[in-house]
Amino acid sequence: MARSEAAPLSFSAASPGSRKKQHGAAPPPRPGGRARDALVFAAGVAAAVLAMLSSASVLAPGSGIIPPVDFSTPGPTDGPRTTFYDDPELSYDAVRGRRLTGWDAKRAAWLRSRGLATTGRSSPERVVMVSGSQPYPCHGDAGDHLLLRFLKNKLDYCRLHGIKLLYNRDFLHPSMTSYWAKIPIVRAAMLAHPDAEWIWWVDSDAVFTDMDFSLPLATRYAGRNFVAYGVPKDIKRKSWLAINAGVFLIRNCQWSLDLLDEWARMGPAYPEEHARWAKTVQSALADKGNYTWLDDQSALVYLLLYNWERLGEKAFVETEYYLMVFWGDMVGRLDGIAARYEAVERRAAAALRRRHAEREHLRYAAARNAAVGGAGGVPGPAGGGEDGWRRPLITHFTGCQPCSGGRNPAYSKESCDDGMRRALGFADDQVLRAYGFRHAAPLNDTVLPLPFDYPAAHARSN
Repeated sequence: MARSEAAPLSFSAASPGSRKKQHGAAPPPRPGGRARDALVFAAGVAAAVLAMLSSASVLAPGSGIIPPVDFSTPGPTDGPRTTFYDDPELSYDAVRGRRLTGWDAKRAAWLRSRGLATTGRSSPERVVMVSGSQPYPCHGDAGDHLLLRFLKNKLDYCRLHGIKLLYNRDFLHPSMTSYWAKIPIVRAAMLAHPDAEWIWWVDSDAVFTDMDFSLPLATRYAGRNFVAYGVPKDIKRKSWLAINAGVFLIRNCQWSLDLLDEWARMGPAYPEEHARWAKTVQSALADKGNYTWLDDQSALVYLLLYNWERLGEKAFVETEYYLMVFWGDMVGRLDGIAARYEAVERRAAAALRRRHAEREHLRYAAARNAAVGGAGGVPGPAGGGEDGWRRPLITHFTGCQPCSGGRNPAYSKESCDDGMRRALGFADDQVLRAYGFRHAAPLNDTVLPLPFDYPAAHARSN
């Protein structure tokens, strides 16, 4: 790819975030000589995860009805005799496999054969969230426990929003590990889920902190194929922190497969190209220091900023709300955010505080967002922003490295640990409410029953 001067980058309405420190930590070391018998533990966790995920999102949003499952033997009656799955040359491998072409037509034919679409686009816009962790136990203190809590958080959000969750713990290519492991699994997920219009990658250390917010897929992102969060001031100075690769949306289409192929060719699976790109990117992006390794985020930032004329029509850099926010800028504000939301609900009509089934969450979430965003509500954009006090959609604990233990020395262990607990508890309280409980305090694991007509009754009793 020839390097050219970046074209003017158009991103969403400015709500510039802040990045006071370099967030990335050095790439975690490969597993040393520890006996791989430890994988027995990981395999057990994987089995439990598969059991949970198999039923995590069978409910259609708002329907509450479990669709019937056809256990008939696969064969000639299972749709047309030939689909793209029957092509022996089809490869799920993002590196060694044959380049996939004609995907839009192949996927559209599959959707029509299953009665899922007539135009090649599924409707409503189905989403598969993809996340994952390493195939061996964590080295960091309480790392496996924290990964379980992070996973539980994603399961909660997906259950409430009718989203499927794929959690992967395998390196699908031996050279694409650590940060680069996301590209092979995202590409494979596109092929395994042709019914999904969007694949939503979310890093394992990212926490959903607004359980009410729904992605504006059919409106704000219509006509776009790739969405990631960006910081305008870092984009302007071409920093490697300009666009975050830890949370992104990618449409299931040929354009996206081509982007993933181009991104992957900058990675360690192609050693000679990887070394050349490392030098190019280091000289082109700010804040890279003397690092000789090339991470996935720096590669993505370079790919987008220096090829915006070619990619910008379909790529979208989100800056208006917190598709993800750096944890150091947010965890100290969570208590204030919670207090403001409670104040709005105390003043709102009693119907908003009415107890309800969890299956009705999205309907009540819409009403709550209307109250919070209305006159006398909570300032700021839905999904959170630097200005205002709305809940951020995702709080990302970049640099804390809870599993590897390779924390960025710029952050103390206490600040990372307390921040993760605070954000996870903040999210859990939003979920526990449908079950009649909440935590006694932000860093307290004890839960207390909620009184009738909470939070109005809570205010009266205090």
